[in-house]
Amino acid sequence: MTVPHILLAGLFHETQTFLEGSTPLSDFAMRTGDELFTARGDGSPLSGVLDVATTSGWRVTPSIDLRATPSATVDDEVLEAFWSRLDHDLRSACAEGLDGIYLVLHGAMTCASYPDVEGEILRRLRRVPGCESIPVCGVLDLHGNISREFAEATQAFVAYQCNPHTDARQAAVRGAQLLDRILQTGHQPVTVWDQPDVVWPPTGAGTDDDPMQTLERMARELEQQHAEIDVVNVFGGFAFADTYHTGVSLMAITTGDPDVAREHLAQLSAWAWAHRADGNVVDQPLQTAMQEIVSMLPQAPGPILIVEPSDNIGGGAPGDGTSTLRALIEHQIQNAAVVINDPQAVQHLHNCEPGQRVTLDIGGRGSSLAAGPLSLELELESTSDGRFELEDIHSHLASMNGVRIDMGPSAVTRHAGIRILLTSRKTPPFDLAQLRSQGIVPEDLAVIIVKAAVAHRRAFDPIAADSFTVSTPGPCCSDLSTFPFQKIRRPVYPLDHE
Repeated sequence: MTVPHILLAGLFHETQTFLEGSTPLSDFAMRTGDELFTARGDGSPLSGVLDVATTSGWRVTPSIDLRATPSATVDDEVLEAFWSRLDHDLRSACAEGLDGIYLVLHGAMTCASYPDVEGEILRRLRRVPGCESIPVCGVLDLHGNISREFAEATQAFVAYQCNPHTDARQAAVRGAQLLDRILQTGHQPVTVWDQPDVVWPPTGAGTDDDPMQTLERMARELEQQHAEIDVVNVFGGFAFADTYHTGVSLMAITTGDPDVAREHLAQLSAWAWAHRADGNVVDQPLQTAMQEIVSMLPQAPGPILIVEPSDNIGGGAPGDGTSTLRALIEHQIQNAAVVINDPQAVQHLHNCEPGQRVTLDIGGRGSSLAAGPLSLELELESTSDGRFELEDIHSHLASMNGVRIDMGPSAVTRHAGIRILLTSRKTPPFDLAQLRSQGIVPEDLAVIIVKAAVAHRRAFDPIAADSFTVSTPGPCCSDLSTFPFQKIRRPVYPLDHE
């Protein structure tokens, strides 16, 4: 048997279309050609594909990998840069004989002119001579807003099953193994798709809670009961994107009768609709939570978390909101910590000496919805380059960036019993090494502010005495009725239905 020839590429971005500004090509980390092989061993989905390629004896043509932290609508130049390289490599590979394509994608990327970037990639790919029917497989984030056009143009894309994304690499491995089976047997499966008219905020899409927990269980049961159904993907969707397909969706990969698989997906869609209200999780007011936290602190056996979804870095928010920090100061909370992304403040502090006191405006610049900058007297404790390695190779953060993380130049400061880690690159708080690498021991704190929705839970819940998810002003608010949707299909819950 000839050695299978596979082209490998990745384009990964979760796009928050309601944010001001745009995301340029310069915000993306780019790897091309053999640079993709540097992902080996880093715990990322890309590393999983490379491991399967090695064990299966593939000949891999590495093309391009682009990825950036969730942020505003992406400039068209990003898609065009990706496609220019991919198109060139596809044509060259097809001329040599190409057996398959593997793509590491997110599923909720939006460019200025292309609301369904992943669907646009497949449309272009299928027009390349020689790629009309070649198997295209890969991996997708559970938060993808998946279109029918994308799904039906693919053979075997596997989505993460866990949120937090502890299984991202595993999902990528499963997708690669399906591609290898296609190459071994010559039998291509069919992908079918369905979508209920439901949108859930990120706070309602955790897989440890219903409705996602039961949907994932039902999906696994279908895979076990029907040998011809290889994979059932449940997408919680990404609510902060104003696109037609935003929201919950379902995919099944089958070698059997597609109509049978469609019937099963329709049943899952009906269940999601019947339990739609369970996923519409709206957060409690900050001040209400603070009153309870203050009463608990003297007896709390560990840190109390104040979780702030509206400033969820993993959802595209700037990570520089000051509302929760203001509340800590107002209530004179001691032994607390918060991370705020503020490259301007960091730059000023890197010119200072440890122990020096300065008055700075910090945070509040990234969103017009937030409370604005906060002027504080700060004592500088330390500065660093902001680099660290994850403690947990299965961290949600590994699904985005692998184990090596760069917060950019950073500074640890103190104000009235509160330690404030200032970073130059917004970094989702999904691994305790973020704090520990900067000399902050999270287990020893009384209160930790966490700018996230669900993905922090694997790291922080095991050390927490309690957790309060609070409502604050910001671009990732859990109340979807506050967003000016214009392009999403209508009617859709909860925008149009009780």
